[in-house]
Amino acid sequence: MLHKTTTVLIFAFIITFSHQCFSQDDHDHNWYFNNSKSLSELWELDDEHQRGTFILTSYKPIYITAAKYSTNPNEFPQAENSDKVLDEPNSLNAVESKFQISLKTKIFHGMFDGRMDLWMGYSQTAYWQIYNTERSRPFRELNYQPEIIANFPIKFKLLGFDTKMVGASVIHESNGQSDPISRSWNRIAFHAAFERDNWQIMLKPWIRIGSKIDDNENISDYVGRGEADITYDWGRQRFRTIARHSLNLGDKSRGSLQFTWSFPIYENFNGHLQLFDGYGETLIDYNHRQTTFGIGVSLIN
Repeated sequence: MLHKTTTVLIFAFIITFSHQCFSQDDHDHNWYFNNSKSLSELWELDDEHQRGTFILTSYKPIYITAAKYSTNPNEFPQAENSDKVLDEPNSLNAVESKFQISLKTKIFHGMFDGRMDLWMGYSQTAYWQIYNTERSRPFRELNYQPEIIANFPIKFKLLGFDTKMVGASVIHESNGQSDPISRSWNRIAFHAAFERDNWQIMLKPWIRIGSKIDDNENISDYVGRGEADITYDWGRQRFRTIARHSLNLGDKSRGSLQFTWSFPIYENFNGHLQLFDGYGETLIDYNHRQTTFGIGVSLIN
């Protein structure tokens, strides 16, 4: 109940904050709601786009999925190599709601003789069994992801793309649950971002740390050891694909593919379609494969 109340309050705050602070009729209005921001705008990579420190901006997309269908709901989650299990399976609806909030702020600018910016990011994704009246519409899963990001703006050409930045981050992700459904992991991730015309590509491999002290020892063999995030803008429509892979062969060749399409409905109000296939859509589902399809609205892309 506490998780449900807290999440609803946070999301209500984001919507109110967005309306009051981001709906001004000036340059900031266009900056916050422009459906297709460049990497320089998103990460303040040059003098033209510097906005200072401790200013909240969007990080990952902020959206609400009104209905998301799963081909294989995970009613009996269990970590491999663990004898901790639920007393009985969960009764889940195949259709649920999903929403995500994600913010970042720059806390230091121009470190190491102007070569590095340090950011903090926070993302939270909720999976809400809102149509499950039998169980009083519970939140099935909440995933919390704080991170610290060191970012280095750079400029050089690579295979026709402009290399815009490289960096590293320390990422923690957990679902805030207790045994037997507690899930968490920590990573050191490295990133490189490229841009050309309407294309943006972010490559992000990572190294798992502390694998012996969390709740899902082999999560990298399912969720993956890196991802490629590819975005293409066509007018005010945005197409985005995120591919993850375990970097294993044979039976351990696992991962996921997520495709998102956002499109304008009215002014800054956008529709949102999302298709996912593979492992690890949520932490509780890290070793569970399913295909999901959702439709909703996107507040910030």
